[in-house]
Parts: sequence; structure tokens; C-alpha cells
Amino acid sequence: MHSLPPSPTIRHRDPLWVDLFRAQRLTVNCSTLLTDLPIAARAEAVRAAGFGAMEMWWPFPGPNPSDAEVDGFVRAVRDAGVRLSALNFTGGAFEAGERGLVSLPGRESEFRDSVDIAVAIGSALGSAGFNALYGCRDDAHRPSRQDEVARENLHYAARAAASIGATVYVEPLSGVPAYPVRRIDHARAVVDAVTGVPPGSIGVLADLYHLAVNDDPALADPTGWAGAIAHVQIADVPGRGAPGSGRLDLHMPLRTLHTQGYRGYVGLEYFDTTDDPFGWLREEVN
Repeated sequence: MHSLPPSPTIRHRDPLWVDLFRAQRLTVNCSTLLTDLPIAARAEAVRAAGFGAMEMWWPFPGPNPSDAEVDGFVRAVRDAGVRLSALNFTGGAFEAGERGLVSLPGRESEFRDSVDIAVAIGSALGSAGFNALYGCRDDAHRPSRQDEVARENLHYAARAAASIGATVYVEPLSGVPAYPVRRIDHARAVVDAVTGVPPGSIGVLADLYHLAVNDDPALADPTGWAGAIAHVQIADVPGRGAPGSGRLDLHMPLRTLHTQGYRGYVGLEYFDTTDDPFGWLREEVN
């Protein structure tokens, strides 16, 4: 049985976190956590903390990593003995405000190259899915044209992911006004518009933090959309910290999704730069 190292502070266990941790359904996002460490050390830290899987945003400094960079990343994760449960396709220049390339005309080759690279990595490391950030609205192009490009790119990505039994994720985001996919119904519409791909090759990523920040009414009752969910991520509100650091009720949606049949990973995509980023969980499961 997996266990976290003991904590000096023990409180009443919450069955939700105990169940998720012991079932190895929690995966650590190493693009928000453990970021003071090199990637190889992050993967090892994930394993040492008792987790069986990690996920990441695009892990390379540019959109076209060298073979050596890709091989080094795969080796680091594999040597740590954890699964890379999910990986983002390249998201463009985050520092310049870009949030994905899926819908950006003229960037198709860049996006599709990253699909090919990510799927090869996923094949080597057993990835369940790939996050395809939609991209912001660009005043130089009509929204309808951007949506057309998105359908074509997502069709390409979904077929590539299906070749290794994985799924492409479409995620609502908060905090970026030009990003048009902000609610569950927006993401479902994007997914439903992608036709001619294998069943299960594209679905919605429900990050409960983003849904809460955007006041998505769907968060109050997940029963109507649980079947569309391919991946879940969590952080508390406000602050995007660890569960219990804010006011967001994570229990109800997570329990409801489970009741409705969701058995995938729950990504820990919160920010915590303390020496013990998993202390809250340690208190629950020991």
C-alpha cells in the first residue's frame, strides 16, 4: 500500500482523499509543483511522495525540442518509475499571453509538430491524454475562421492520440479574457464539433479551479456533464493553492463525478512553493 511519510499533525481523515490516493488516481502537475527542481528530480520527488503518476504542461523551452531534449525528458520520467499521465501540447508563448495554438491560423504546422512529439512521448510513457489549449481570439481573424482551424487541428490531434489509446482534452480557462472556452458548455461544443474521430479520442478537461473562478453554473451540478469529462484537475479558490487553503468545495463535484462513472486521474494543479507541498494530503491519509 502506498503511503506518504508521516506528518507531525494528524487530523480526521477525509475518505475522499484517502480513496483517491490509495487508488493511485491522484497525479501531480509538475509544471505548478516542485518547480524549484529539475524535471528529473521532480519525477523522483513524485515517486518518493507515494504517487504513481505526474502530468506536465509543454516541458520544453521552445516548440521544436531536439531529439536529445525529448529523449532526456522520457528517460527522466521513466527512470523515476512514474507514469506521465497527461501532457500539454505546446501552448505558444505564455509570457506573451498566448494560451494554446489550436485555433490560430498560420500556426498549424507548429501545433501539429507538437502533437507528433507529444504522442511519441505519450506512447513511451503510457500517457492517458493530451491537453490542447484552444488559443485566444485574434483580431486579425474572424472567430468563425479560428473555430474552423480548431476543428481541423483537433481532428488531427484526436486521431493521433487514438493511435496510442489516449484522449485529447479541451479545457476551459479563467483569467484570460480573450480565451473563448470558459465554461463546460463551451468546451462541450468544441468537442462535439470534431467529427470523424474514434470514440473517446477527445473530451473535456474539467479544472474545478477555472470553473469556479469563471462562476460556471455547471459546477453546481455535475450530473448533466459528467459523461463528457475525460480529465479532472483541482486547486482551491482563491489563490490557486492546495485543497483546503481556500473556500472551494471540491468534495461535491469530485464525489458526483465518481458517482456518475468518472474513474480517471485527478490532477493536483495547484501552486505551493513551501517545503511540504503535499502536507495537506499527508494529514488526510496517514
